[in-house]
Formats: sequence, C-alpha cells, structure tokens
Amino acid sequence: MTTRQWLIIILLCGAQFMLALDFSILSVSLPVIGKDLGFALNDLQWVVTAFALPSGGFLLLFGRTADLYGRRRWFIAGMALFTAASLFAGLATAPWMLLVGRALQGFAGAMLTPAAMSLLTTSFEEGPQRDRALGINGALLSFGFLCGVVLGGVITQALNWRFTLFINVPLGVAAVIAAPLLIKESRNAQAPRLDVPGAVAVTGGLLAIIYGVTSAERLGWGSPTMLLILAAGVLLLAAFLLIESRAAAPLVDLRVLRRRTVSWGNLTGLITFSMMTAMVFLLTLYLQRVRGFSPLATGFCFAALGVAAVTGGAFAAKIVGRLGVPRTLVFGLLLQAVSTGALFLLGLDSGLALFLVATAAAGFGHLLAVVGYMITATSGLPNEEQGLATGLAYTAQQVGLTVGTPVLSTVAAARIAALGATGTAAGSILGGVHAGLLVDAAVLLAGVVIAVLFLRQRSAPVAAEPAEASPAAR
Repeated sequence: MTTRQWLIIILLCGAQFMLALDFSILSVSLPVIGKDLGFALNDLQWVVTAFALPSGGFLLLFGRTADLYGRRRWFIAGMALFTAASLFAGLATAPWMLLVGRALQGFAGAMLTPAAMSLLTTSFEEGPQRDRALGINGALLSFGFLCGVVLGGVITQALNWRFTLFINVPLGVAAVIAAPLLIKESRNAQAPRLDVPGAVAVTGGLLAIIYGVTSAERLGWGSPTMLLILAAGVLLLAAFLLIESRAAAPLVDLRVLRRRTVSWGNLTGLITFSMMTAMVFLLTLYLQRVRGFSPLATGFCFAALGVAAVTGGAFAAKIVGRLGVPRTLVFGLLLQAVSTGALFLLGLDSGLALFLVATAAAGFGHLLAVVGYMITATSGLPNEEQGLATGLAYTAQQVGLTVGTPVLSTVAAARIAALGATGTAAGSILGGVHAGLLVDAAVLLAGVVIAVLFLRQRSAPVAAEPAEASPAAR
C-alpha cells in the first residue's frame, strides 16, 4: 500500500474505533455519572440506550443517503456533529444535557459508520488490499468496544468521567481537517430521489425493535408495553419490504437483500456481535458478583481479549488469503463458540487462567468472524451499492451489540432465580452465568451451521450479476 492509502486507513478505521469506544466507554462510569448529575438508578441505562437507538435506527437510511449525496461530504458532516455532541455531553450539568449529547453522538455515528465503510471499500479494489483494510477495521472495531470497558474505568478513576467524552474533540477536529485532503468525493453517478416512505418505515421499525429489546430487562419480556413496541417494529419492517417491492427508486433494492452473501452474511455478523457483547456482560457479572473484583480490575481482566482481537486483525488478511473467506468465517465462529463453551468450567474461586485463555481465543475467533462477514456482505457489489451494503452490515452489527445482552441476561436471571432458594448467592449467580454461556455457545454453533450451508462460495463478480443495477440506473 502507498503512504496515502495507509493514511486513509488510519483516518477511516480510526473513526470506527472512536465510535466503538464511545459505545462502551461510559458503561463502567455509570454509577459515578448518576451521582454527579443526579440520575435516578433506573434511568442510568438511558446513557447507553440514548446512543444505541439513533446509531442503529438510522444506519440503513444514512448508508443510502451517503451513496446518493456524497460519501466524503456525509463523513465530514457526521464527524463534525459527533465532535460537537461529545463536547456538549462532556459539559453536561443535568441529566437531559448528557442524554441529548449521547443521542446526537448516536445520530452522528449513524452518519459516520456507513460513509466511512463505503469510502474504505471504494478506496481499495476488491481482493487482498480490501481484505487487509477490512481486517484492520474489524480489529479496531472489536478493540475499540473492549478498550472502552478498560479506559472508562481508568479515565474515571484517574481524571473524571467527562474526559471519556472530551478525548473525542481533538480527534474529531483532526479527522474533519484530514478528510478533504486525503479522500476523493465518492457518490453514485445518478442520484434518484430518496425513497421517503421506505426511509420512514425502516427507521421507525429499527428504532422500535432496538428500544423494545433494550427496555425488556426493565419492563419484562411479557410486558404488554414491550410486546406492543416490538409488534409495531415488526409491522413497520414488513411495511418497508412491501414499499420497497413497489418503489421506482427503492431505498434498498430487494435483489441485493436476496443475495445470500448479503442476507446470510449479515445474519452471521449479528450472531457474532450479539454473542460477544453478551459474553462480556456475563463475565463481568461473574468477576464482580462471584469473584468480588472491582470495576477497574474487571476491565483489566478483559485485556487478553482486546490483545487477541488486535492480533486477529493483524493476521486476518493472511488467514483469509490462505483459507478463503467462507472458511475463515466458519473457523472464527467455531473458535468463538468453543471458547465460550469452555468458560462453563469457571468456578466460585478458580478458573482465572481459563478465563484469560478462553476469552483471548474467543476474541481472536470473533475478529476473524467479523472480517469474514464484512468481506462476505460487501463483496461482489458495484461501488454505487457500497453505502447500502455497509449500511446493512453495520445495522446487523448495531442490532447485535444491542440485543445480545438483554436476551442472555434474561436467561441468566431465570437460572439465578431458580437456584436462589437452594444455594448461596454467589453459587446462584455462577449458575446463571453458566446457563447464559451455554446458550451463547449454542447460538454461535447455529451461526457455524448457517455459514457452512449458505456461504460456501464467495460471491460472483459484479459483471456476472446484471440484476444488481438499481432501477434508476436502468
């Protein structure tokens, strides 16, 4: 790669790292934030949810908008908004200010993510260079999420929780300055009118689904309110598919969704992200409630996981070159599944060595799965569809990051309640963690089966698939 290409990778992948970092960096600091700003205990989860809702809900819309109106322009606008929102949230003196800042961060993240990824894929030709760039990006995504858990505790303890937000400001300013110097504008040659009904339906549906799942732990999975919200989300997504099938210039060409590399590839991405975040949650519960570790010590226990993710990113392109994309995806999911299942052997006062080795192996496998699914879901498509493809891929990622923890926390809570009357508190919690980890591993194995059955071959060249052209282009 040329020096310019490396600088493009640093800029675009660095932006993704910053977004992943911000998704998790405040999680360890929530008790301190609640005390400083006067949050009620039940309202603290909104600090995370306020970021997740717009970040996941608007991804698909903004992926297509970047295609139509300029990916570099959209990237710069998103970065400027993200920088301003970080400063606003860091200066918050009341709960509403922090929540508004976090919501604006999530909104800006939905602008940044598909624009940055489509700029990355269109800056490198399909093949070894793009695979290498996606490997680096995948490593920084996973590492950013895990770094947030560690850095949140370190920065909060050494300085103040506000600095977890302020660090975005100089980085964001540098990115806004560098983007027009390094990256050429990229957009579709023909820009049809935006499909407004489709955009409203898919955005509303995703927002309802994400809100419903993130609220399930608080409201209860059987709550009429929660079920009504989820039902509304499903109906809106069904309406979206109907609208797209009849639109002259659809937001999402359904023929793209019917590609098995897009549909099944993104499903494997959702699985690997949801089960990794759920595993981190379960193991945090184990370290703090069973072993009695502090939040800072808990963060450092995940260091092996972060190092393994970076190592996986360094070797991902070589592994893809040797094994091929489908086998890399299968191997990554299988390694993550086996390592997660091995954590069932954790005990009340033993297993720390197993913890470090198994989480490292799971992190390495997760990274390979991330790279495999990103290559699968974005390959074989023309440049004018890359914003849509990456928007779909990151929608799967964001939904995965959001839904894994509430679902498996419910599994763990049910097991803890069942054991509560017959054992010690620590023993009951350990039983709940074990139950969640087994379900986690089982879901990952289902992902392995999906990859083996439906993703055995890499997608064909674009020229062989004339149906990929958009209706407007025809």
